[in-house]
Amino acid sequence: MKQIIGIALLAAGIVLLCLAFNSYHSAASGVSRAFTGTSTDKTLWLLIGGIAGTIAGLAGLLTGSKRA
Repeated sequence: MKQIIGIALLAAGIVLLCLAFNSYHSAASGVSRAFTGTSTDKTLWLLIGGIAGTIAGLAGLLTGSKRA
């Protein structure tokens, strides 16, 4: 069961990272970077969530239950 959750978290993390990449290269994020020097809040939250989900998913897979 723990490995299924790990796979789901890893997949969700990768999807969020892809969405963050697309959001970073959007016109709105480009305008925001031009005026403020930083990306939009949406992009940053997608990136943080993607990194957290990917790390949690990998941790769940690497420390999965070991049956004897």
